[in-house]
Amino acid sequence: MKKTAGIHHITAIVGHPQENVDFYAGILGLRLVKKTINFDDPGTYHLYFGDQGGKPGTIITFFPWVGAYQGKIGDGQVGVTSYVVPVGAMSFWEKRLERLGVSFNKETRFGETYLSFEDTHGLRLEIVEREEGNQNNTTFGDITPEVAIKGFGGATLFSAQPAKTAELLEEVMGLEKIGEEGDLIRFKSYADIGNVIDVKTTSSGKGQIGVGMVHHIAWRAEDDADQLEWQQFVGQNGYDVTPVKDRNYFNAIYFREHGEILFEIATDPPGFAHDESLETMGENLMLPPQYEQYRERLNDSLIPIKLRNFD
Repeated sequence: MKKTAGIHHITAIVGHPQENVDFYAGILGLRLVKKTINFDDPGTYHLYFGDQGGKPGTIITFFPWVGAYQGKIGDGQVGVTSYVVPVGAMSFWEKRLERLGVSFNKETRFGETYLSFEDTHGLRLEIVEREEGNQNNTTFGDITPEVAIKGFGGATLFSAQPAKTAELLEEVMGLEKIGEEGDLIRFKSYADIGNVIDVKTTSSGKGQIGVGMVHHIAWRAEDDADQLEWQQFVGQNGYDVTPVKDRNYFNAIYFREHGEILFEIATDPPGFAHDESLETMGENLMLPPQYEQYRERLNDSLIPIKLRNFD
């Protein structure tokens, strides 16, 4: 049986790119590790945010479409994305969110306390303290490594067929079922971040694609060979899997599971420092070779964005 290490990245749809940068870099302190374009819609950014090194399990990516209609979070989607911070950092984040005008609630499940809030465009997020995960060695404004987001804590899946999604996670993706509470079933992978997945067993109504919703969740494959094994294994279990697609920073395969959530399996390598240095990641617009000839046109058409420090 195969086992994924957990979440590789999560990709969402948002509105104005500057508002997106302001929230995830300016407020949450994540690093803009890659500024590129949507390979399928090159007039649109594809922005990647993560820890200082841009490691799998820390990366959230965005397609910002100005003026696009608002989506509806519901069945067939990742309903909530969780971030993990060091133990003892929660009070810092409560004060920071309050100071920067981000409303939040506190809730408890499976013995953990979560700060629940939404980003500028309606994406549902959480912060939770855990010992697991390496410190994110970054400093941005008031955010220091002692309180910085380490990466994903996990996600809550809103499924149109929760029993089928739960079966997939356990029997195909190789996660371990570790508990049930209320209308949630909890699974865990063997990695130290991006490892805790909750499946909601009650309906949230049908989701609709648009701004403020997750487009897909990607799981980790060790390398190209491992990904090809996943492609075969998932197909043998009755899912229609795409051919391998080159996303420049990883290779990807996709399938829609029975609960209607779009899953991706992405390779850990080559990562984000192969076309620019680790020190300068995110500073320049990076294009795949097929779009390099359009650089001047794209620079003119894409909305300028900049990092802003709110401290």
